[in-house]
Amino acid sequence: MQTMNSIGDNCTELKKKYDTCFNQWFSDRFLKGDADDSVCAPLFRVYQQCVKDAMKAHQIEFKEIETDHLGSEREQKVPPKSGSS
Repeated sequence: MQTMNSIGDNCTELKKKYDTCFNQWFSDRFLKGDADDSVCAPLFRVYQQCVKDAMKAHQIEFKEIETDHLGSEREQKVPPKSGSS
């Protein structure tokens, strides 16, 4: 199964490690009734910080990703072009 890369190239390996941990936890524990997901939490925190840093580097504000655009007039607007090509 092919997975999507992360927003930052340097975060992709961290994402793969977290995805592997999550998938193993999901199949080996969660589906058997164990909802304690703390086993992957350290990997998630490191990956999450990497993504936040990459978002800052790409000048993506957190509020932009938290705003609900579906069903609003912003849904139909064309996104602004980024400065880098």
